[in-house]
Amino acid sequence: MKKFLRGGYTTGACAAAGVKAALIFLTTGEVVDAVEIFALDGTPLKIPVARVEKISDGIRAEVIKFSGDDPDITNGASVFTTVRRIFGDEIIFRAGVGVGRITKAGLQLKIGEPAINPGPRKLIQNVAAEFKIGGLEVEISIPNGVELAKKTLNPILGVEGGLSIIGSTGVLRPMSEEAFKNSLVPQIDVARAAGFDELIFVPGKIGETIAKKIGLPEGAIIQTSNFIGFMLEAAVERQIKKIILCGHLGKLVKVAAGIFHTHNRIADGRLETLAAYSAAEGLPAEEVQKILDANTTEDAAKIISANHLERVYKKIAARASLRAERYVFGKLKVETILVDYAGNILGLDGAEKFLQKKIDPPQMKRAVESD
Repeated sequence: MKKFLRGGYTTGACAAAGVKAALIFLTTGEVVDAVEIFALDGTPLKIPVARVEKISDGIRAEVIKFSGDDPDITNGASVFTTVRRIFGDEIIFRAGVGVGRITKAGLQLKIGEPAINPGPRKLIQNVAAEFKIGGLEVEISIPNGVELAKKTLNPILGVEGGLSIIGSTGVLRPMSEEAFKNSLVPQIDVARAAGFDELIFVPGKIGETIAKKIGLPEGAIIQTSNFIGFMLEAAVERQIKKIILCGHLGKLVKVAAGIFHTHNRIADGRLETLAAYSAAEGLPAEEVQKILDANTTEDAAKIISANHLERVYKKIAARASLRAERYVFGKLKVETILVDYAGNILGLDGAEKFLQKKIDPPQMKRAVESD
């Protein structure tokens, strides 16, 4: 039986609803417990309002974020909007507690601006236009936003001090894979705006830790999650010239096999690929079978090491680079660094200057545990 997932509303829609509740109070004195707004795609949203109150210099409303069945870290968070009258006709946006500010170029907003994205700004402007009361200052706060932001890409993107107020329309539908992929792309824009046209793609914390330890520029390190192919295409669209793939053998051996969505439920030929390359290097059939029977690539690597076939990793790295270049029709150069959990660089293609670098095991253990 098909399960229908519940939708919700974005932090931007929460802020817009809070503004509407505050403006109703300001113009009529009425305290409402819900308001209706229209998302930018025309979808009507009825949003509960937890509280509306007069404060010393304005009206403040609280809306509790509801994400439906979307695994959103802000679900249940309080979004406060404070509305103040100002001279003129414009709306000025302020970042309150828990809402970040832009510190790097490459995003949709200028450096120094509050991290209130264009979609939410438009929603709030539409709400304000209903009341025709002139200029407003709108301050948005999320009290636990600083802590929540640590679980997002904001620190990498250069959004400091809290969360971004986001939402392209205001409607929050259960997180699609497409939405998650698109959330990764701004990393490339930020790196490019910082002057990088050669990037390091890491599918997880292990690759990121290695990349930093061997001296690759931190501003060029891009998290891809499992979406290596998608991010390669995004890099091509932004005229990036070269990518270094840096990650654990278990991820990048899939790229060598032509797998560019590396989640194990999509495709998993790790052991088969290691077995095939090892066989081509002369590994006896009974040892090949041990690789196929192994539980993990780390276990398979022990078999390869016991048979002194470490040269196989260079060939796998070269194949990963070749496959990645073919994936984007040769529109950028790709190099590859394969590593293991202990911090050893196993194989390189085109990045030989990093040979023999190693991470301290305790540091690598922490990276693995958080991956």
